[in-house]
Amino acid sequence: MSSRDLDEDDVRVRPGRGKSRPRSKERPSHDDAGQGFVVAVDRGRFTIVLGEPTDPGLEIYAVKAREVGRKGVVVGDRVAIVGDLSGKPDTLARIVRVETRTTTLRRSADDGDPIERVVVANADQLVIVTSLINPEPRPRLIDRCLVAAYDSGLSPLLVLTKADLTSPDDLLALYGALDVPYVITSRDHNHDVNLADLGDHLVDRMSVLIGHSGVGKSTLVNALVPDAQRTTGRVNDVTGRGRHTSTSAVALELPDGGWVIDTPGVRSFGLGHVDPARVINAFDDLASGTDACPRACSHDEVECGLDAWVAASDNPIAGAARLESFRRLLQSRAEDPTAGTDQVGGSADNLDS
Repeated sequence: MSSRDLDEDDVRVRPGRGKSRPRSKERPSHDDAGQGFVVAVDRGRFTIVLGEPTDPGLEIYAVKAREVGRKGVVVGDRVAIVGDLSGKPDTLARIVRVETRTTTLRRSADDGDPIERVVVANADQLVIVTSLINPEPRPRLIDRCLVAAYDSGLSPLLVLTKADLTSPDDLLALYGALDVPYVITSRDHNHDVNLADLGDHLVDRMSVLIGHSGVGKSTLVNALVPDAQRTTGRVNDVTGRGRHTSTSAVALELPDGGWVIDTPGVRSFGLGHVDPARVINAFDDLASGTDACPRACSHDEVECGLDAWVAASDNPIAGAARLESFRRLLQSRAEDPTAGTDQVGGSADNLDS
């Protein structure tokens, strides 16, 4: 057959897929969605407790729906859920909305990385756990956690463990001027941890525990929540390194009210997302003195007006101590986040769940 013999009947036409339903731009509002909060995250599956933290209900499992998009969902998030909310085996609900967060604890991989990673949401209190010995305390890591707490609007609480082995006085003196509340824990002759004072600080609050490996976070959590069964590890007597026993963040309900969020041990805490200018907001007694500072003052330079303001205050000795501590926190923001932590086991990346 020559080309002169071809006509339109010989043209091959690709069969169509038929008429498809036009895509609607409107999305359901899910006004009747259930409410809950995330207590654990594991490979794209979310454990959610229905209701509010003050009145928790049934525990269910869920996945993210398309409506959520690429928005991250972390432990502590309040979420709207639809689908099967029965909590029966092999059922999954869908998270269709992440509610506005009241607080957000963030970190970055390092200080040169501006990308922030959310650790937990809607916490009230950052509990910085550090051991007094074996492993040794890491003041620079504590300082960084304090900066993150102040920047996120969380109340800090310093928990010093293993006080039965050494005195806490030196470390407490380092933070005395900051007026950071603290709790000292120790073991008795039966190796039981005294938690009476710590429990008083946690009741009816959402508290996130953070600290490097081996400081005793999991031991504290198991004592606070007997059914938690968080794995505990032994610290190497030679290197002072602790073994990671928590692999992901998880929220646990306290018997007397409130929640604790246990996180994996950290080696560093990057503050690349923190604007140093915001740190002064946590120091009400110093903030008013910045009026005499030059524009864009780093508060750690010769022209800073805080020195003269403190010297003229009613209590210049206490003010000078506060100013020194404030500047130490600012300097921790400018230092290598891994400096001084080479003996701490694990990696900061373990915070991502």
